[in-house]
Amino acid sequence: MHMKTGVEQSVYAILLLNMLPNKAVLPGEAISQQLNASPTYFQKLLRKLVSADLIASVPGVKGGFKLIKKPEDICVYDVYLAIEGRQSLYSPSGILEDMLDLEKEESCCLLTGLMSDAEAAWKAVMKKETIASLAQKMTEPRFQPKTQDLQRWIQEKMVA
Repeated sequence: MHMKTGVEQSVYAILLLNMLPNKAVLPGEAISQQLNASPTYFQKLLRKLVSADLIASVPGVKGGFKLIKKPEDICVYDVYLAIEGRQSLYSPSGILEDMLDLEKEESCCLLTGLMSDAEAAWKAVMKKETIASLAQKMTEPRFQPKTQDLQRWIQEKMVA
């Protein structure tokens, strides 16, 4: 399995929005610059996060994006679903049926149960980690000097 960078960028964008004071917003362009993301691609990610009701878009000259849910109510899996959708990570392609010369109705993939169990475990782990728990990790001493720089950047870029 390979997770696209859009999920990672979206998690970090939400972490940036979590650092905003109440009623402030961050412009999408500023967020994409901070994350070194393509502005056009990043706008698509932001739209998906808005559609999933994880963030809100505030239109206008003083517009931008802000969280609409509490950080403890947004798990990493929610972000994954917003960006990647609900499709299963594994879909049998019929190789075993072809190898054994079976009819397609005789579907018997040996990996389906294993992959289903693995996906359930992966989802459970992703559902445990929230934006709040990730934000808490950012308070660790190893991140402090850079987190303070990031707070100053947010103060400069935010629209109140």
